[in-house]
Amino acid sequence: MAGLSEERLAPVNGIEIAYQEVGERDGEPLLLVMGLGTQMLAWDEQFCELLAGKGFRVVRFDNRDIGHSTMLDAAGTPKRADLFLGRRGSAAYLLSDMAADTVGLMDHLGIPSAHIAGASMGGMIGQTLAIEHAERVRSLVSIMSTTGSRRVGTPTLKSFGLMLAKAPRSRDEFVERIVKTFSVIGSPAYPADQTRLRQMAGEMYERSHNPRGVLRQMHAISASGDRTAALRKLDLPVTVIHGTRDPLVRPSGGRATARAIPGARLRVVEGMGHDLPREIWPVFTDEIAATASRAGWQPRVKQPA
Repeated sequence: MAGLSEERLAPVNGIEIAYQEVGERDGEPLLLVMGLGTQMLAWDEQFCELLAGKGFRVVRFDNRDIGHSTMLDAAGTPKRADLFLGRRGSAAYLLSDMAADTVGLMDHLGIPSAHIAGASMGGMIGQTLAIEHAERVRSLVSIMSTTGSRRVGTPTLKSFGLMLAKAPRSRDEFVERIVKTFSVIGSPAYPADQTRLRQMAGEMYERSHNPRGVLRQMHAISASGDRTAALRKLDLPVTVIHGTRDPLVRPSGGRATARAIPGARLRVVEGMGHDLPREIWPVFTDEIAATASRAGWQPRVKQPA
């Protein structure tokens, strides 16, 4: 399969999940799970192709309540107190439901088990998937994520304030908000390409814009609780990647995740914030491949020219 497939919709758990894939059909299955309020476009097409070049069948998708996946607007918008306190009873859904969506997508694609790489909330979903559906996860890479404990990975006030700011009303406002956000949470050592950042922000706004869905995702995170005890029972290859300059999920979240999971490898990246800079894509792709190798898979070897 050359290049990303056309976008498709998978019927999953009474909703639809939008997805694309790249790589050979018989490649090693790898699902990329994105973070809070972020569409699958943030897994850059060229990044996905790098992984496909290693022999993976790469699947990227929109979580529920984002992008072209089903919006659950009938569930309403969480109250601030419920969101902050993590009140479970009023949450529209939990990370467990989002992990079940991932399993449903795998079922739709005929994938019995897969390697999982998740960024931020995607790492939390990946952790939950490994806890609750262990037989479906071959290996896990948790990127700039945390355990759910309120004692670790807490955001700086400035970065958290950005998450709760009033939603932009126009395309231009949305683009400027994204630029401002990544000026705060992005990697100091790897400044974002402003042209590319603005282009992607515009594409995301035009594709789908629903701030209420982001708040429901935030509530899913806060209401899902601490996974630390459950993480201690995992038995699979895991790598935790975290940046030293992450203000949104501070490095203590990554360290706690690696401590909790038996045998987990911790890869700390100097100067990385809460993003996926192009300059360190090789770090991510190499760690994903190395973690899959620990599960018994052998990366594709390039033939000499």
